[in-house]
Amino acid sequence: MDFDLFVIGGGSAGVRCARISAGHGASVGIAEERHWGGTCVNIGCVPKKLLVQAGEYGGWAEDAAGFGWTITKGPHDWGKLIAAKDREITRLEGIYRKLLSGAGATIFDGRAVLVDPHTVEVAGKRVTAKNIVVATGGYPERPDIPGADLGIISDDAFYLKTMPRHIVMVGSGYIAVEFAGIFRALGAEVHLVYRQPLPLRGFDQDVRESMEEALAAQGIILHPNSTPAKVEADGDRRILALGDGRTLTTDMVFFATGRRANVKGLGLEAAGVELNSKHAIKVDDQLRTTQPHIYAMGDVTDRVNLTPVATAEGHALADSLFGGHPRTVSLRNIPSAVFTTPPVATVGLTEDQAAALWPVDVYVTRFTPMRHNLSGRARKTMMKLVVDKATQKVVGAHMLGEDAAEIIQGIAIAVVMGATKADFDRTIGIHPTAAEEFVTLRTRTRTTDLAKAAE
Repeated sequence: MDFDLFVIGGGSAGVRCARISAGHGASVGIAEERHWGGTCVNIGCVPKKLLVQAGEYGGWAEDAAGFGWTITKGPHDWGKLIAAKDREITRLEGIYRKLLSGAGATIFDGRAVLVDPHTVEVAGKRVTAKNIVVATGGYPERPDIPGADLGIISDDAFYLKTMPRHIVMVGSGYIAVEFAGIFRALGAEVHLVYRQPLPLRGFDQDVRESMEEALAAQGIILHPNSTPAKVEADGDRRILALGDGRTLTTDMVFFATGRRANVKGLGLEAAGVELNSKHAIKVDDQLRTTQPHIYAMGDVTDRVNLTPVATAEGHALADSLFGGHPRTVSLRNIPSAVFTTPPVATVGLTEDQAAALWPVDVYVTRFTPMRHNLSGRARKTMMKLVVDKATQKVVGAHMLGEDAAEIIQGIAIAVVMGATKADFDRTIGIHPTAAEEFVTLRTRTRTTDLAKAAE
């Protein structure tokens, strides 16, 4: 074989797996056809958070008056922001290539396709490998409606030449609410159209209700219980028709209605690799596909589609195959964040998920952050703990509010370790902070039992 390991995909999962495997002494090849660093670095979480931060600076300029500063807020320069973002992404992409070459991996720039269970064709060359990893990620989908090609998707948003002054976002998952907040903070009129009664399906109910309030407080115009029917062009403008007969005329329609595993044209069938019911690659808990020496990880498996999960899977597989330390990655109690303004962060079970298993004690607090008692901005923070009533273990922690992601990252350690509510209670808070609220929640808001959860 030409390689001990060949990795298809140069994103978070693939690069980590290739680099660590090469560090263990394996001969490694890795191919990427588009962006080294994958979705996250190039058209995902990294540039998105830079855009979120751009909007936050505008908010801080407005809030400064409450603290005695006189700041004149000028117009935002979208082109300057995108140019700065592009420079940073180029720098990061170079770092990924340098990490791989420094570890001794052989880099292939081009599309890799499986020819048979041990052969990959890339850049006009065929190579063989004892083990193969598929880590090709996912891609955003447009809805199946007439005129869907007249709207943009998240991949396009990072390369817009100008910022729309009026935009309709379709969807209410994390991508939709994040970009709704970005464009609103940068001065656009934003409409959010979504099928559900509340945004962020799958998140805790208190989070969803708080997010609805936060979006409305920013001036985002909400259209719940609404479905897109078709898009038509009116010159440079777009007309989105909704299922109930209403129409919205806008500069741009942005579809954030879901993502799919990137499996098309990879030669998976020729290699004996099967897909699951979600059209993603089927894997076991060792990341093995239906071909035992071919592995898949990250978003292409459509399990928990988060960059740190993909990175952890890549590292674990490298250690298992070549490091003499077989291990797996637990998909329980994975913290995550939604970088809206203010952000959401969560770890563990929602109240409904926990209450379907055992009776739970629920602790919730809502308050105005100290900063906004002076700024006057209409912004609330919500914090919540879900506790197994019998064991008193904290099985879920949820927050919407400034610095939520930074706070929940620390809380996640406690939840993963199995901390009890008593452990939280005997921890001294840092004052004055929002984070201290998590260790001063003494009054139970409610108890939810199995019968209530069933309702």
